[in-house]
Amino acid sequence: MVERPWEPPADDYAAGHRGIDVAAPLGTTAVAVDDGVVTFAGAVGGRPVVTIDHGGGLVSTLDSVQPSVARGDVVEQGDPVGLVAVGHCPTDDPCVHLGARLDDRYVDPMPYLSAAAWPVLLPESAWPG
Repeated sequence: MVERPWEPPADDYAAGHRGIDVAAPLGTTAVAVDDGVVTFAGAVGGRPVVTIDHGGGLVSTLDSVQPSVARGDVVEQGDPVGLVAVGHCPTDDPCVHLGARLDDRYVDPMPYLSAAAWPVLLPESAWPG
């Protein structure tokens, strides 16, 4: 479930939320959102990050994920790439921040994600609206 959506900045240097936050308990396995090559797996500003180049100028970033992959590893959609860690979201409300860049510009990652294979019905009590 998306806890915080994409909030586009007014320009390249303005405030915004350059990705989406997906609720995930600490220690949960994070997976590659699509096929690609790992271009970075390590710390950025003290937070663990995994970056995957999907080709065609599209790059995804998973923050805060303790990497189980290394630079140069080839991954397929759904392959484990690490474990959800403390960082982007607070410890008491952990998440994975999924960012996307197309030709080095941040874009909303949602249009690039595959549709669910089948609909998932939630109980009415889980409906946020």
